[in-house]
Amino acid sequence: MNAGSAAGPAFFIALRYLWGRAREGGRYLRGAAAGIALSLIPIVVTLMVADGMIRGIMDRFLELGGGHLRIYEWHNSENPFESPVMENILALPGLRGAWLERQGIAVVHGPAGSKGATIRALDQSFWEDEGSRKYLQVISGEIILESPRDVLLGEEIAHTIGAAAGSTVRIMTTHLSPSGAAIPRVSVFTVRGIISSGYRELDSLWCIMNLEAGRQTLPQSSTEFLTLKIDDPYNDAESMARSLRDLLGSGFGIFSWKTINRSQYSSYESTRQLLLFIMALIVLVAAVNVSFATSMLAIERQRDIAVLKTSGASPFFTSGIFLWGAFLTGVVGSVFGISAGLALGSSVNTLIRALEAVLSFLSGLFRAGPVTILDAGYYLETIPIIVNWQVIIIIFFFTVLSSVLASWFPARRAGKIKPIEILRKY
Repeated sequence: MNAGSAAGPAFFIALRYLWGRAREGGRYLRGAAAGIALSLIPIVVTLMVADGMIRGIMDRFLELGGGHLRIYEWHNSENPFESPVMENILALPGLRGAWLERQGIAVVHGPAGSKGATIRALDQSFWEDEGSRKYLQVISGEIILESPRDVLLGEEIAHTIGAAAGSTVRIMTTHLSPSGAAIPRVSVFTVRGIISSGYRELDSLWCIMNLEAGRQTLPQSSTEFLTLKIDDPYNDAESMARSLRDLLGSGFGIFSWKTINRSQYSSYESTRQLLLFIMALIVLVAAVNVSFATSMLAIERQRDIAVLKTSGASPFFTSGIFLWGAFLTGVVGSVFGISAGLALGSSVNTLIRALEAVLSFLSGLFRAGPVTILDAGYYLETIPIIVNWQVIIIIFFFTVLSSVLASWFPARRAGKIKPIEILRKY
């Protein structure tokens, strides 16, 4: 019997063992498939949660923080981004918008205290961009900077200094006198709105004003640059940076978000990969269980092996039955495990809210405070649902391949069984 003609019968015999009655040995393969499924559920859920958290945080940094690219002018020219330069930049295909921004550090004093702040001075149209509108939340007031004396405050800094929409705040900066001495300058502003990005680490120190007010308030030592947004920041940021370098020449520094946020993004990716590595070890343990199941199945079906061999079946055919059994076990376990993981991962926000409600109820019985699983100060309030199908497919094939490889030796031993010794027992 050649390999091609043997594959079909071996497959159907293995399928019969998998779905057959428990006493025929199917309980071993089904138990191994259940073990694979249970091992894959946390992997898929972890992958979806990790990808959702990373993507949700990075999207906020890109759309509300540093933009997709930044351009710095090295020669400290008075107007480095004059009309012809800006027109050439905006003419590039794939560019969504460009905004001049000035940043500096100051102390903001409100009705209840003071706090250090990051001053962001840029045109209001930045906050009206579709990406900004998607993630920016208005806690109170409005996002309108009609006057050079209007500011927007991040939710946490507003809470710290006791400011609300309509409050008056004082912003203290330092400027250098002609003699080089540092001179404090206090500017009075009105809080027009309290805002949040949904991620406290990003907006906890925000104090936002328009560009004209920023140039008047912040010292000359503060930084001014051009913030750009493009259509596809995850795939086209580096190619857009190269196009800008070719267009502007050596007098400008162009940095993509991957460079600006390299340490943070690398930290997120390293944590994600470590989690997946730990989960992959669980899959390998489940694959070893397939090996044990194959060994037990071979012991249970020794009479079948003897009959097949006396009928002319080759060792290759006999081993193929058990390898097909391991393959089908891996496929069935992977399909059920990945499906259940996708279902749970898609409902993770609902599950977290329900678990918080249950734990808060139980905590209330002991007069303790409400329980929060994901602190909004460190995590997103809602986890985006991200399914990385490429990684899901890799997990599927890795699991099936591990199951087959783990069963190679017990399947080979089954193929070498001598039928005469088995027939004597029965």
